[in-house]
Amino acid sequence: MRKFASGFFTGTLTAAAVVAGVVMGVKKKVIDPIEEKESKIDENRKKARRKRIAR
Repeated sequence: MRKFASGFFTGTLTAAAVVAGVVMGVKKKVIDPIEEKESKIDENRKKARRKRIAR
């Protein structure tokens, strides 16, 4: 029974680490570039508003 418990615990930790790695990878490769693009678009809109008012 002790081997089963230690194996189960090790397997659970390994699975959790794999899931956390996948989540962090997806965030870095997919979500962060989208957020950066949105922030650039917002900055450009702010600049355009300032230019329109300044003229």
